Amino acid sequence: MKTYKAKDLLDERYGKKGSESREKFRDNAYSYYLGEIIRNRRKELKMSQAKLAEVVGKKRPYISRIENGEDVRISNLLLVANALDLTIQLTTR
Repeated sequence: MKTYKAKDLLDERYGKKGSESREKFRDNAYSYYLGEIIRNRRKELKMSQAKLAEVVGKKRPYISRIENGEDVRISNLLLVANALDLTIQLTTR
């Protein structure tokens, strides 16, 4: 049985670190992850997408797009996070 390192699999499937295809994969992964956090928190609070949209001044389809990782802008992410009582922390590497 052959073992693989995650780095090697990512390199093979999405290109070397720093490549355009790898960066696109990384951006999509982050968007998906943020969408999952938002969806799970909204459901914890027993809040509908429509109610969340109303609270942040957006339309329900926009909330759906955020939760699906399709449209995550920092300004809107902050609005949604605040409405869901989530904290966003930015740190340096």
